[in-house]
Amino acid sequence: MQTIHVAEASPETAVLADGAQISAVGPYETLAADHPRARVRRWPGILTPGLLNPYGPELLEQAYHPDPREADRLGTEPVFGERAQALLAANASARGASARRGVQRLLAHGTVAVAGELRSRAALDAVRGAGLALAGRPAGLPGPPSFSPVPLVLLPGLAPGRPARFAVFDVPDRAALVRDGASTCVATVVGGRLVYRGR
Repeated sequence: MQTIHVAEASPETAVLADGAQISAVGPYETLAADHPRARVRRWPGILTPGLLNPYGPELLEQAYHPDPREADRLGTEPVFGERAQALLAANASARGASARRGVQRLLAHGTVAVAGELRSRAALDAVRGAGLALAGRPAGLPGPPSFSPVPLVLLPGLAPGRPARFAVFDVPDRAALVRDGASTCVATVVGGRLVYRGR
């Protein structure tokens, strides 16, 4: 099924997704006129190629992402260090569930690709299951692991024939995205599927 994704602040960069591939990129009016039967998804903000998070191993293998039922004991933020290692060592299902919750948090921050060498089956299965791309790690990592790293790393531009992989952020422009960070994500699409929707 063909779907046109358009964001209010970037109507000149609408995307026509046909299954798992991008069929066209261009002004919304042009895509809508050329594909009148396509489903339309309208978003606030700007449509981008999505983000590369360079902290794959740190966020998916070295951090423990608490289950909501553990919030009273562990909180809602990722746990790092020795405590995380003890929680992850408890059993294989804990590692897998934590990695899946970590991937969901990445998707909620507009991440469509992760970098760093993932070694655990749990993390690799979670990344592959979500359809995230694996990429090379940038030469220098700027700071501590984060779902909204500084600086943000946008993937190359959207183009026909590329995978339908992108994210929408509720900001007026890229400068605001850099300033406000990845937590402004309202939608993430991977393989043509809407894998995260914020509101």
